[in-house]
Amino acid sequence: MRIKKLKKLFIVLIIFIAAGCTSAPKKAEQGPVFYPEPPAAPRIQFLRSFTNALDLGAKKSAFELFITGRKERIETLDKPYGVAIHDGKIYVCDTNATVMVFDLKNKSFGPLQGAQGLGKVPQPLNISIDKNGNKYVTDPIRGQVVIYDKNDAYVKAFGISGAWKPVDAATYEDRLYVADIQNSEIKVLDKETGDILLSLGQAKDETFGRLVSPTNITFDNEGYLYVADAGRFQVIKMDRDGHIIKTFGELGDRLGSFARPRGIAVDREGRLYVVDAAFDNVQIFNGKNGRLLFFFAKAGTKPGNLYLPAKIAIDYDNISYFQQYADPRFEIEAILTVTSQFGNQMVNVYALGREKGKKYPTEEELIKQIEEKKEKFKKEHRKEGEEPEKSKDKEEEKK
Repeated sequence: MRIKKLKKLFIVLIIFIAAGCTSAPKKAEQGPVFYPEPPAAPRIQFLRSFTNALDLGAKKSAFELFITGRKERIETLDKPYGVAIHDGKIYVCDTNATVMVFDLKNKSFGPLQGAQGLGKVPQPLNISIDKNGNKYVTDPIRGQVVIYDKNDAYVKAFGISGAWKPVDAATYEDRLYVADIQNSEIKVLDKETGDILLSLGQAKDETFGRLVSPTNITFDNEGYLYVADAGRFQVIKMDRDGHIIKTFGELGDRLGSFARPRGIAVDREGRLYVVDAAFDNVQIFNGKNGRLLFFFAKAGTKPGNLYLPAKIAIDYDNISYFQQYADPRFEIEAILTVTSQFGNQMVNVYALGREKGKKYPTEEELIKQIEEKKEKFKKEHRKEGEEPEKSKDKEEEKK
């Protein structure tokens, strides 16, 4: 009787091992996801997403789990916001945990090395990285900008808790610009000492007014500062002395307007990218005249979709890590990384580029196409004098 039981156990073990070594049936592969959608000439291709260690290939075999009896805990993102890429690593601010790092070189995923002890961040919101690899993490709960070096080690922290509420930071030359949502301004700090040199955004401009709720900031190549102001439902462009040059968008539900503007970025050509958490997309504007050029992504859980997006980062130095995911006909110019705060695809990687041999419209032609879409939208979905429809709040916690 005992021999029969041992034989049965042996057969079960053999079947289990065979099952572990056999690949599961593959789902039908989806074709490449492009924006704008065909037949328009593609400018953005969705490449892939990252949410946990499994997305880097970390997994145990079925046989190993059977023999050891241990199921290893898989590190995963919870509620990401800020994101940045540097030297083969994707840095993600998980607001319910710490700064997490996808190491594309070593295929590993885990907490930022320096984010412990004096470098601990209870609610990291945004991260920016300067040309030397220094990381600047804003934490509104800690009430400081926490700085880590090129090796991810903790260096120092700026600011006094309670005196302000830093939510984003960006460097330009020897200064550090910090969005202070508590005092509705941009504080300018000495990058080495942390001393406050001046504050921007509270002097009322006769034409444009003042800042209300600055949440995200970035610089263009010419040194102009862009501020996403959630209270104004706009993006503000200003010089480094705080003079407002122009504004982008307004409250609304049509193309070129915003309902919940969040992360912003500017590419080398001066185009402004604005994430909207209500529309679940990214709108792209001409940085000089403020006209909408096109947009990408939409709400959903399919590849390429976004679910309560928060931040966008543009990178030109790490294209090689993602080239394998691009369509052979699509030439990559830059990598765009957009975070989603919910769903199973939290760090979404897109490529900005062009299809080989394809003729592309000029920016003037793109603007004309957008204007035509706006008119069509007004005729189909809006009655004259009707107020914009309020966007649904998809469980977002107010920052």
